[in-house]
Amino acid sequence: MKIGLVVSEFNYEITQMMLQRAKEHAEFLGATVEDVVKVPGVYDMPIAVKRMLQEKHIEGIATLGAVIEGDTGHDEIVAQHAARKIMDLGLEFNKPVSLGISGPRMTRQQATERIDDYAKRSVETVVKMLKKTRAK
Repeated sequence: MKIGLVVSEFNYEITQMMLQRAKEHAEFLGATVEDVVKVPGVYDMPIAVKRMLQEKHIEGIATLGAVIEGDTGHDEIVAQHAARKIMDLGLEFNKPVSLGISGPRMTRQQATERIDDYAKRSVETVVKMLKKTRAK
């Protein structure tokens, strides 16, 4: 299984740990991380996801990011729109794209506590979906 990772650089100290855990978990699950694309923020992920989905050798993508609550409702808008577009792209290209984006309405401490869960779950989802689609 050849997968790609799209990771947000915003909240770098969190997302870089997510990236490391995701790579380790992919190897554990027998998947090969073919490409890693870093984008400025979660909102910027869809264009990188789309470009990666166009690559024939990429079978699925795991996204990694953390949307932390601020003083406005901006975090909710960012997370909702990114999630919707990421899902739409997976359907458009008929390849699994997982949502490994924690938040919205999450504190920095909560984001830190969820690093392992979101990183591993995002990769695991792609791997499971690839296994299911290959079986048919």
